[in-house]
Amino acid sequence: MTTVRDATIRLLRAHGMTTIFGNPGSTELPMFRDFPADFRYILGLQESVVLGMADGFAQATRNAALVNLHSSAGTGHALGNLFTAFKNQTPLVVTAGQQARSILPYEPFLFADRATEFPRPFVKWACEPARAQDVPAAIARAYHIAMEAPCGPTFVSVPVDDWDQQCDPIEPRRMVANNPGDPFALAEAAEALAQARRPAIVVGAGVARDDAWEEVIVLAERHRAPVWVAPMSARNSFPEDHPLFAGFLTAGREPIVASLAGRDLILVLGGPMSLYHVEGFGPHIPEGSVVWQIVDNPAQAAWSPAGTAIVANSKAAITALLAGPEPVARATPAPRARAPMLDGRTLTDAYLLQQIARLRPAGSVIVEEAPSSRGAMHDHLPIVARDSFYTCASGGLGHGLPAAIGIALARPSDRIIALLGDGSSMYAIQGLWSAAQLGLPISFVIVKNGRYEALLNFGRVFGLQETVGTRLPEIDFCALARGQGIAATHVDSAATLDAALAKSFAAPKPTLVEVVVD
Repeated sequence: MTTVRDATIRLLRAHGMTTIFGNPGSTELPMFRDFPADFRYILGLQESVVLGMADGFAQATRNAALVNLHSSAGTGHALGNLFTAFKNQTPLVVTAGQQARSILPYEPFLFADRATEFPRPFVKWACEPARAQDVPAAIARAYHIAMEAPCGPTFVSVPVDDWDQQCDPIEPRRMVANNPGDPFALAEAAEALAQARRPAIVVGAGVARDDAWEEVIVLAERHRAPVWVAPMSARNSFPEDHPLFAGFLTAGREPIVASLAGRDLILVLGGPMSLYHVEGFGPHIPEGSVVWQIVDNPAQAAWSPAGTAIVANSKAAITALLAGPEPVARATPAPRARAPMLDGRTLTDAYLLQQIARLRPAGSVIVEEAPSSRGAMHDHLPIVARDSFYTCASGGLGHGLPAAIGIALARPSDRIIALLGDGSSMYAIQGLWSAAQLGLPISFVIVKNGRYEALLNFGRVFGLQETVGTRLPEIDFCALARGQGIAATHVDSAATLDAALAKSFAAPKPTLVEVVVD
């Protein structure tokens, strides 16, 4: 016999989950008795930061990460980034403490009422085991469900007195859940693609999650098809300096139709094309077009408003498409026009992004949460390498800063550039402390415009004369960084920008650059 704790630690080690992200509370402490030397505990100062760090780490390692939260209150703090992890399709195993079983009938202090219901619907599976002896098996099941496509978070509530109970050891096992897709449907899609005269390809985050970067390039070149990025895609799935790169689809019905007009076949790979942020009217696809969509998420396949959907792993499905018939003769589409170079007479977000593109080290990774600068980023900061861009798929804020820390933990030899809006960064600013304690090579770049610019833009959409609650005066990000142990530089002119960025990009430890933009 062994303890529940020992059996769980052995299981976690077998699955490569030796990094635990948490902010401990009283009901979690017994889990960490005799904490093993080959494990590491990553402390975040608030549970939303903890969840965001784990999300970034899991995405970068392509393996589920373990998150340890406190009962109810701590889990509640983490829910915003749990929602983002669910939308990101990030595999996470979230454990939360629960009070001792013997006092649960008395509603004790800091217990979780209906613990498994609280994180729903943003977990794939939730469990509070009926017996202490069932805890390791529940965590094993949570891991396998988290890793099964579509990946996502799972949740296990563990009473505090369970960890020291005796149980039988559990043998780790392997589960393969890589759906190659229906071969007959994929053969039909390959035939339709080969016969199309003016095909287009739309790539979403699933292409990156499934590591199909090279395959989608070969597919596009073989069919001479322009490649668009799906609306709000949270990962980079095609090189933005490639001659076939066509641009980014806007999250609205009419602009999607306008961008793809004239295409007789639209192949959507790894993500939804019809993702809308504002109300729209009219058709969902251009007249005369047919849509074939390949995604790993049955829910996306079900709510897609047009075309044929195949549920499959992107890499396996593209490999099947490449085995299809030779395409008909087609002209090579004209390359996308490049944005003109900016001279820096005015320090705008576009100029900042242009200079980041010029100065960033080779192999660096962009983690972005600056929503109002996304358009400028598309024009002036091309993402050209595999697995070099991450953002949040949910639209919620407070993910980018801690996710950059998790990605840096997973990729310690790469420079991580966290591109953050001033409003966005305040949702998780205490994450800077964790970055400083860990000594990670992250450049935090704050785009400081003194307001929630994205909300001001939406205010214009709704015809508001004034958008209340959007001004952010007098936040000193350099002081906030230095107070948590990070060197910081203030930039308010184009003349000093390049030197500040270059110094930050070369620093062996985390730094922050606050850039005041017009």
